[in-house]
Formats: sequence, C-alpha cells, structure tokens
Amino acid sequence: MRPSFSLGIEEEYQTVDPVSRDLRSHIETEMLAQGKLRLEERVKAEMHTSVIEVGTRVCKTIDEAREDIYELRREMVKLAREHNLELVAGATHPFADWRTQQIYPDPRYHQVVKDLQLVARANLIFGLHVHVGIEDREAAIRIMNSMRYFLPHIMALATNSPFWLGLNTGYKGYRAKVFENFPRTGIPDAFSSYSEFENYVNLLIKTNCIDNGKKIWWDIRPHPFFNTVEVRACDIPLRAEETVAIAALIQATAAYLYRLHASNQDFRHYARPLLMENKFRAVRYGLDGSLIDFGRQAEVPERDLIEEYLILIDREVDELGSRDAINGIRTILKTGTGADRQLKVFEETNGDLKAVVDYMAKETTAGLF
Repeated sequence: MRPSFSLGIEEEYQTVDPVSRDLRSHIETEMLAQGKLRLEERVKAEMHTSVIEVGTRVCKTIDEAREDIYELRREMVKLAREHNLELVAGATHPFADWRTQQIYPDPRYHQVVKDLQLVARANLIFGLHVHVGIEDREAAIRIMNSMRYFLPHIMALATNSPFWLGLNTGYKGYRAKVFENFPRTGIPDAFSSYSEFENYVNLLIKTNCIDNGKKIWWDIRPHPFFNTVEVRACDIPLRAEETVAIAALIQATAAYLYRLHASNQDFRHYARPLLMENKFRAVRYGLDGSLIDFGRQAEVPERDLIEEYLILIDREVDELGSRDAINGIRTILKTGTGADRQLKVFEETNGDLKAVVDYMAKETTAGLF
C-alpha cells in the first residue's frame, strides 16, 4: 500500500533576554505551563532551560503543516513576549555560553547528562526535525538508505549556525559539529532490512548502551515509536516559510524514492565515508561550496546540484500539491540561508553580535503576523 507521506514538523527555539540578547531560561516563568494550556502536547521543554520545542500535529498535506507550524510559531512568539522574552529561531546562539545554562529538571535529561557529562551540557543547539509517514517498515528502511545521499544537499539549504561562543566559526552549519560529539549521530550506515535495524537496536538495549531507540540520534532514522522516517539533520531555519520549504523537499524526496522502490528500482547507494565528505562540505560552506557528484566523480557547485535535485522530484511535487512550498527552495537560493544572512548583518555592523540576535528575532516572526 502506498505510504501516506503525512508530515510532522518539530522546531526548537531559543528564549532570549530582550535587553542583554543572551539566552535566558524560561523555567523561571510560567511560559511552558501556559504554552501547554494553549497548545497542549504540541509544546514541551528540552534539555536546556533556554530551549523550547514545538511539534505539529500529524498533517496530511504540506498546506496543513504550514498552517500548523505558523500557528505554533505565532503563539510561541506571543507567549515569549508576555513573559519578557524574545523567541529566536537559530541553530546556535551567536554568543551564549553553554557553561552558564541550566538543565531542565526532568529525570530523563539528568540521565543524559549523567551518561554523557560535558558533551551533554555543551549541546546547546536548536534543530528542525521532519517526520514523513511511511507505514511499511521495510519501505521505510529502504527509503532511509537512499535518502542518506540527499542529506548534505538538504543540510546546505538549512544552514543557520555560523557563530559559537562569540566566534565566527567559519562554518555555515556549526550545529552539526557540536552534535557529532554525541554517540550514535551523523549519517547512518545502510541496513539490508528492517529486521537488521531492529536487531541492532535490540542489541544496544540488551547491552545497556541505550534504554530505547530514541537515543539513536542519527541524521535520519526510522522513528522507534511512529511509522515515520525522521530527518533530524537540519538547523532550524530563521523563517517559518523556510521550514515549510525544507519539509516539502524532504516529503517529495521520500515520495520520489518510494516510486523507485515500488518499481523494483533504487537510488544508487554510496558508502557512508563518501556521504560524510559531502556532509562536511555542506556544513562548512553551505550553498557557496561544491559537493561531490559520486556518479561523475567530480565536484559540482551546490547551487547547480539543487537545481538538478528539484528537477528529479518535480513529478512528486505536483502529486503532493507542494509546488508553492517547494518554490521556497528557490527563494533560499536567491536570498541565501539563515547563516548567509546572519553573516551579512555581522559584516555590516562591524561584528556586532547583538545586532545579529536582533536580526534573528525579527526574521523569526517574518510572515507570521
């Protein structure tokens, strides 16, 4: 049976002090409790108390997902301001120091800190996770295997973390470099079947590496509890419309790969070390770099590859009704990613990181009100 290709989108936001522009804990306020009253289970805490996460309902179409994520951002911006905070969508804060951040008082997070120590405390990053409904688990594992190739292309479009601890890192997507300190991260190996993946997870549980499959934090995974393939590779974009465009791209990619799968075809698989070369290029240079086209065995400018990519999935875009959303990818190609725009403000203000935060806060609300 054809998958539903339903969508679920999760965004992780920064809560920022409007005066200092530094991160500020929302735990000292009633923000989370009031958020749960208004938005129910669509809002929750994260490990650090200056991080707050929202998640859409299960959405049948990209238009439903757009409506839901816009509403969530809009309500969270209002809620933050009611509690004298600003909501910021950036995958790292330009100058906040993780060493001063509190851990949310929840046994689950304290266990992660106990297990991973400084690596967990330093993980002050903010991501975008996109779930695509693929109910057949064997189809899900095959689509995951093939979609690994496209992750660097998608990550380059989403880069939004050029700064860390007050420094220009030289990376467009530095969040990925922070997160790779965690175990069980990065682009996974391919699996020959879903049962092989299950055996891997069960072995880790049996040997006390993890207590459940959610502690496998790969860039893409079959979700352990939902019938979805979850792409976890992306920085949270500045604008909601960019989130929608990237979610539409991921959905259309899954649909394209399913079409191949259903026709007894497949997208060519490449070894993980090769894919990791492209991931490095994506987070280092964003759209301004080149990725390796392994078929041609040549470097190709990232922008040219994105154009080829859009042609590849064009049929699925019409079938899914996501043409308007996918057009947002071309907008990103024109305006640059969040990282490009942050760096432009940084240069224009002679390195004023507070001005960068102000810009990020303004962009977070773009198109919402």
